[in-house]
Amino acid sequence: MAETVADPRRKGLKRLFLVLNCIMLSVGTCGSPLIMRLYFVRGGARMWLVSWLEMGAWPMLLVPLGAAYSRRRSAEGPTARLVLMDRFLFAAAAGIGVLLGLDNYFYAYGVGRLPVSTSALLIATQLAFTAGFAFLLVRQRFTSCSINSIFLLTIGAGVLSMHTSSDRPAGESKGAYFTGFFMTLGAAALYGLVLPLVELMYKKANQAVTYSLVLEIQLVMCFFATAFCTVAMLVNKDFQAIPREARNYELGEARYYVVLVWTAIINQFFFLGAIGVIFYASSLFSAVIIATLLPFTEILAVICFQEKFQAEKGVALALSLWGFASYFYGEFKLAKKEKEATAGTVIKPAETEMHQQGLP
Repeated sequence: MAETVADPRRKGLKRLFLVLNCIMLSVGTCGSPLIMRLYFVRGGARMWLVSWLEMGAWPMLLVPLGAAYSRRRSAEGPTARLVLMDRFLFAAAAGIGVLLGLDNYFYAYGVGRLPVSTSALLIATQLAFTAGFAFLLVRQRFTSCSINSIFLLTIGAGVLSMHTSSDRPAGESKGAYFTGFFMTLGAAALYGLVLPLVELMYKKANQAVTYSLVLEIQLVMCFFATAFCTVAMLVNKDFQAIPREARNYELGEARYYVVLVWTAIINQFFFLGAIGVIFYASSLFSAVIIATLLPFTEILAVICFQEKFQAEKGVALALSLWGFASYFYGEFKLAKKEKEATAGTVIKPAETEMHQQGLP
């Protein structure tokens, strides 16, 4: 009886945490490209600095981790472990962190060169990359609807690539624009690989994967991504350039540092939300949320930066939304079929037992 009562309660907590992580992911998805673009359009130019900021707020994670340890210690006493992760998880998280550091640079470069409305449409293609890598790494099943979704997202990116002259920011060369275009696609592909890798790491773990452990994994990934970008900043002499850039920033020196701080905080929301959604749902669901928020990012970009929304962007957005709708429909059908199959297997033994007892 106690177990029956506990199960709905556990499911309710799981849904609550999933919703909270979805909210963090949503704030990060919409806010990250906007705050990063604000840095660039008002005079910022340090690509590795922005890459560093994308995960530089990792010390924020020490607060919930400290609270989790305090709770464990009160329940288990002095024998409670300070760190939960084993060597395998640490090594895997460190490796993924380095990949994320590189992905951060690709993404920052794209945001620095492209309008937000364009970079957001390109980043949405990560749903296709995530689906492909999830199929290879964690055996995520493909349906005709998910294949159709991938095709539509790919066509949308192709439409954008064929009409670039009117979209290029003033004073930017065609070469720099195309570099930003393909760097953004590279960021989408690399992050599409990272999400299933995180899910695979959870599956291969030799220990129970709790949310406290997920936070530890996130901290290690962020630390190594930040360390990777720190080395690049030292080579590029970005630390020496920050005070000079702050003095020349269009919004003023104080607001320059405010923009940097909020860039770090909002991006931490994104990554923490993404890894939480993977834990409570799946890597593909995380990618779907990011892609679904595309129209909101587009609208905010037009409002905040008065970006042009040409016909080709409208076509690409329509194709993307069609792709998302196709994916959701396919997932809905699959979930319904699985539910019916599960109900069938539960009912069948009960029916057999009744017949064995001579009941109608």
